[in-house]
Amino acid sequence: MKLIAGLGNPGLLYTRTRHNVGWLVLDELARRHGAPWRKDTQAEVAELRLGTEKVLLVKPQTMMNASGRAVQPLMAYYRLEPEALLVVQDDLDSPFGLLKLRHGGRHGGQNGVRDIIARLGTEAFSRLKIGISRPPAGRNPADWVLSRWAEDEQPTLQRLTELGAAAAELWASMGLAEAQGKYNGTDLRPAPPAAENSAPMAGTPTPTLGGSAGPDAAGPDDAAAPAGQSD
Repeated sequence: MKLIAGLGNPGLLYTRTRHNVGWLVLDELARRHGAPWRKDTQAEVAELRLGTEKVLLVKPQTMMNASGRAVQPLMAYYRLEPEALLVVQDDLDSPFGLLKLRHGGRHGGQNGVRDIIARLGTEAFSRLKIGISRPPAGRNPADWVLSRWAEDEQPTLQRLTELGAAAAELWASMGLAEAQGKYNGTDLRPAPPAAENSAPMAGTPTPTLGGSAGPDAAGPDDAAAPAGQSD
């Protein structure tokens, strides 16, 4: 059995905000498999099957900063090891359009992940990180993560949600390495314009919908936690 937790805040005030992108991915997963949501003690949950694998989708209803209060009891009830957990989260330090899969590592200032680590007593679980970008200059990061997506961001957001759901499916059915190999590093940002009268050199990297196998290289979330990923 696998457990996929999408992080977000409950209530209409937070619907479709940047901080709730994990919920969008789980809603897409539930939609694809016709899995109805039901109330649990501190979460909304839905069950589905991927082949022979039972998967529990979890949307904590505790507010972001207390996400572990919903996740840990379910992990204990089903006697799941940390390796059976995937957390789908927003990532302030990755550009919007970038998707990353990794195992373990620090919370990087994401307070929902921080609380899950604290309550499980380990960092040894997988993360699916959806980039939401740092805010424009002069804007408070705490306000930014609670802001709604702009109209011109919607097409990229929809594609990221679909790809995130596909990555989570592959993680649950085939494991982290397979999911990383296909989806880690997926980048939906537009390619920079080519210089006039110049052709790209052989081997020049281009934006990709594929990924790279293996754990992420050290990144911003391996450094000191940035301020602002709070509610």
